[in-house]
Amino acid sequence: MVLVIIVVVVVVVLLGGGILAYNGLVRRRNRVQEAWSEIDVELKRRHDLIPNLVETVKGYASHESATFEAVTAARAGAVSAGATGDPAKVGPAENVLSQTLRSLFAVSENYPQLRAVESFLQLQEQLTATEDKLEYARRFYNTSGRDYNIALQSFPRNLLASSFGFHAVAFFQTDEAERQVPEVSFTGPPNGSTPNGPASSAPPVATGSGPPNGLT
Repeated sequence: MVLVIIVVVVVVVLLGGGILAYNGLVRRRNRVQEAWSEIDVELKRRHDLIPNLVETVKGYASHESATFEAVTAARAGAVSAGATGDPAKVGPAENVLSQTLRSLFAVSENYPQLRAVESFLQLQEQLTATEDKLEYARRFYNTSGRDYNIALQSFPRNLLASSFGFHAVAFFQTDEAERQVPEVSFTGPPNGSTPNGPASSAPPVATGSGPPNGLT
């Protein structure tokens, strides 16, 4: 009789421990998904701002077609990478987009007429605010992902992870220097430059991504 009681107690303890471990993994996975959804929102806002920014600058520097095409192509690549939900792909694509944006702002410095364009200044401010929110969301996601991955590798949770479909997630790595929106300094008009009327164009809608791979 005593042996039966001991066996029952052991089984109950193991079962309770397994349930606690499983619920802990679920909570951490949900936190990672929530963190990624915040990144997704800020990336979509960033992607939606870029077409208007390009069109505004294009109205005053229409001959800088190579720069505009590079930004447009990089944005398309970032949107495509975002649709995969894979941070390992999203990070590099966003870095490329950041580099082309820096080139765009470098071009805008040669056209002081833009200083009087309120829409350009507003877009720059909105993009800067979005980058700040995105950086916060990235840190929250990476912290949540680190805790989740550690939990997956810890005993006894590692025994449950593979059996119940829990998988490690990739970190969202970006080049922080490239993500900073440069301040445009207008020192004077370039020789022979004349302002053109700003063009208008409706921005394409960026497609939101799903949760990172390993969380489905």
